[in-house]
Amino acid sequence: MQTVVVGTSGTTADDVIAVARHGARVELSGEALAALTEARSIVDALAARPEPVYGVSTGFGALATRHISPELRAQLQRNIVRSHAAGMGPRVEREVVRALMFLRLKTVCSGRTGVRPEVAQTMADVLNAGITPVVHEYGSLGCSGDLAPLSHCALALMGEGDAEGPDGTVRPAGELLAEHRIAPVELREKEGLALLNGTDGMLGMLVMALADLDRLYKSADITAALTLEALLGTEKVLAPELHTIRPHPGQGASAANMLAVLKGSGLTGHFQEEAAPRVQDAYSVRCAPQVAGAGRDTMAHARLVAERELASAVDNPVVLPDGRVESNGNFHGAPVAYVLDFLAIAAADLGSISERRTDRLLDKNRSHGLPPFLADDAGVDSGLMIAQYTQAALVSEMKRLAVPASADSIPSSAMQEDHVSMGWSAARKLRTAVRNLGRIIAVELYAATRAIELRRHLTPAPASQAAIEALRAAGVQGPGPDRFLAPDLDAADTFVRDGLLVAAVEPVTGPLA
Repeated sequence: MQTVVVGTSGTTADDVIAVARHGARVELSGEALAALTEARSIVDALAARPEPVYGVSTGFGALATRHISPELRAQLQRNIVRSHAAGMGPRVEREVVRALMFLRLKTVCSGRTGVRPEVAQTMADVLNAGITPVVHEYGSLGCSGDLAPLSHCALALMGEGDAEGPDGTVRPAGELLAEHRIAPVELREKEGLALLNGTDGMLGMLVMALADLDRLYKSADITAALTLEALLGTEKVLAPELHTIRPHPGQGASAANMLAVLKGSGLTGHFQEEAAPRVQDAYSVRCAPQVAGAGRDTMAHARLVAERELASAVDNPVVLPDGRVESNGNFHGAPVAYVLDFLAIAAADLGSISERRTDRLLDKNRSHGLPPFLADDAGVDSGLMIAQYTQAALVSEMKRLAVPASADSIPSSAMQEDHVSMGWSAARKLRTAVRNLGRIIAVELYAATRAIELRRHLTPAPASQAAIEALRAAGVQGPGPDRFLAPDLDAADTFVRDGLLVAAVEPVTGPLA
């Protein structure tokens, strides 16, 4: 099993994926343990002073004006976790909760939070035991951190609330800790606040979305190339010199991917052989690199934001290297929220152009000789008519999901927290958008491969043929009379989502960008 070592200088996207999705073990470095000890000594010294220090010896948010006496401070830390664990709605996915916990541990290990080493070790132990606190859909405004989600995680560290065990059964967290010989933590000054004051949930979902979108954008380039073939389009618009004069990196990468897939095709460039010769392809085909490329460049910006956030220590207050403990606003989720929304917009547009290409494949007036709806016996058979309906419904939802969450703000905490990011909401809708995008691309793949096989007198590119053969080997059937279509579409979706389309093509094309 892979082991991820957490130090003081942040973490990487690969480490987040390893822990969240693949159950990698987590260890604390000696450097992190030393930093935790040093920062804790500073907090202990401040706690012993008579002057109030926010988060150490005061209340929180709008209640920060009250000085809390030493005998009440442990109760204060327990209470903030209990009261803030106020989420509602469906459970959040296991991988999201594991990412959330790991990223909070990353910040704790920075030595900027004042949390004791034993608390950090308990966080690692819970992850390694496969215990996943129950976190709910609603409860974060993306400011002062993902408060309710992180609080539900902190509650489990205290042995309270519910959690899912390694076997997938939800039980009281205290029982699960006891079974794995993990002692519940007894929180001290500042620790409750430090466990719930970060952007970890929205960041974890951003990291995982970027990993999924990287695969889907490559898949979209492949399916766009297959559709171009099926429509007897021209690959000349993909020439590198055309994209050099408009040097957006993503555009050039998408064009290069499509050109690599189309190399050796016998279906492209038949414009002049048709009864009504074409001068150029429709936008959905001709401009595929421009649209997918813009999305790729949006991803590049989002990846830069994620990398900066992964290197950050987000807490309030923080322990600075010179020993000061200072309040700040670094918990505000705006940087992450914006790119989450940007990605949802780009994904919606990629889904939209994919659906337009699918519709063109099914329309006998625009498909350049293909049968209506790619049906075996049109009229008796409906072919892929309703598959495109399903794709259109998904695209319509994608457009609704593209409405920015970060443009909204609802004041909270008696107007102390009067401007919030809604970054958690942006992340949640992006997860749905990414899932829908995979389905949309799968429908285009299903249609394009069938259309190519219906061009029996022409030979597709070797990469296209490899994709078709792999799809058929995965149980997705080719042309023929009408049949129960949902299983085929579901299998195509799995084929795209699991990266099997990219894996089928790259041995022929070489690595795609």
